[in-house]
Amino acid sequence: MTDDDRTESGIGAYLRELRGARSLRAVYRQTGISDPYLSNIEKGHRRPGPRVLQKLATFYGVSLHDLLKRAGHLDDDADVGSDEEANVDRAFDFVIADPKFRLGTRPDGPLSLAAKRFIVEMYETLTGKRLLE
Repeated sequence: MTDDDRTESGIGAYLRELRGARSLRAVYRQTGISDPYLSNIEKGHRRPGPRVLQKLATFYGVSLHDLLKRAGHLDDDADVGSDEEANVDRAFDFVIADPKFRLGTRPDGPLSLAAKRFIVEMYETLTGKRLLE
């Protein structure tokens, strides 16, 4: 990650990319973060705080740790919560890639870390495989 990725405009561009074709109003409805505030973040006029980033990470299904780093709240050496997130993400990716995983619909949108953990734990229970460390 370059220094430019951690600037306010870097986080804004990344959040705009994550939002894709969704409207700011749609993100507001799901997160409670006002669309003018979201717009200012995406334009690089505002730097989002950790609470806002937590809501956005959950909504977009991305790592909070990554968003905090991109927004300049964490140093590259900081490792707060990343081990657990990486572990759950790795296990979740394994579950989704398993062709025998047909017990429900596959998610088509972003999932929170808690939802991913739940899916992995159910998979572990049903298959007897241990994925989470």
